[in-house]
Amino acid sequence: MVMGPTHAVSGALVGLLVADVLPREWGGPTSTPEILAFAGVCAGSALLPDLDTSQSTVARSFGPVSQTFARGVGAVSAAYYNATRGRKDRKRTGGHRTMTHTALFAALLGTGVSVLVAQFGRNAIIGVLFITLGLALRGLFGTWAKKYGWFIVTVVTAVLSVLMWTAFPGEVGSTGLGVAVALGCVTHCLGDAITKEGIPFLAPFVPWQGKRWWEFKLPSAISIRAGGPFEVVFLGPAMTLAAIGFALWSVDGVPGYVFGALEASGLSF
Repeated sequence: MVMGPTHAVSGALVGLLVADVLPREWGGPTSTPEILAFAGVCAGSALLPDLDTSQSTVARSFGPVSQTFARGVGAVSAAYYNATRGRKDRKRTGGHRTMTHTALFAALLGTGVSVLVAQFGRNAIIGVLFITLGLALRGLFGTWAKKYGWFIVTVVTAVLSVLMWTAFPGEVGSTGLGVAVALGCVTHCLGDAITKEGIPFLAPFVPWQGKRWWEFKLPSAISIRAGGPFEVVFLGPAMTLAAIGFALWSVDGVPGYVFGALEASGLSF
C-alpha cells in the first residue's frame, strides 16, 4: 500500500469512520464541516510517514520546499536508525521506512499538533489544515495534481484551508486535530505492514532476536506487492467507493433522509 493515492484514501476512510465515534471531549467532530476536515487531515497525514524519502508523493506536494524537507527528514531518520539499531540490524545510509514509520513518530507528531493548537488556537489550526489538506489533494487527486503542478495545488490548498478554517467553531478543541494526524500516520503504517516489506512499528523499544528494527509483516503468501494488481485493481477502488459513501453519509440530514425514505417505502428496520 505504498502508493500515495491508496495511503490517502485509506486515511480519509479511517478518518470518516473514527469521526463518527470519537467522543466530543476527545475532540470528536460534531458538524459536517468538522467531520470532512477531520477526514481530510487524516488523509493528508496518511502520507506524512513517507516524508523520509524525496521520491514520495508527500515530498513532491509543495515543490522545492517539501523536497528539501524530505531530504532532511531522510538524513535524520537514517542517523536515528543507526544510533538505535540492535547488534543484528544492518547499518543503513537511507532512512526510508525507519523513524517515521513507528508508533513513536505517530504519537509524538499527534501530540505536537495538539500542543500547537492548544497554544496558538485558530492560527495553528489553519497551518495544520494547509499542510494536511495539501497532502490530501496531492494523494487523492494525483492525476490532476501532476497536470497542473505543485504551485496550482498549493494555491487551491490555501483557498480550501481558509474555507475549512472559517467553518470551524471558535472553541474547537486541540485534541481532535492531534488525533487525526496520529491516526493518519498509524493508518499509513498499517497499510505498509500488509506489503511484503513490512514496517518497524515498535522500533526501537521492543528488541527481538538481536534486532531493534525488526519489521511487522504478513506471511508472504497473503502479503501484497506495493503497486501490484491487488492494490490497483481491487483495494484502492474498494476503499475509494467506501470513502465516498461514508462522506455522503456524514452530510447533515442525509441519514435522516435515508431512514425516512426507507420508512416510507416500508423497509424501515
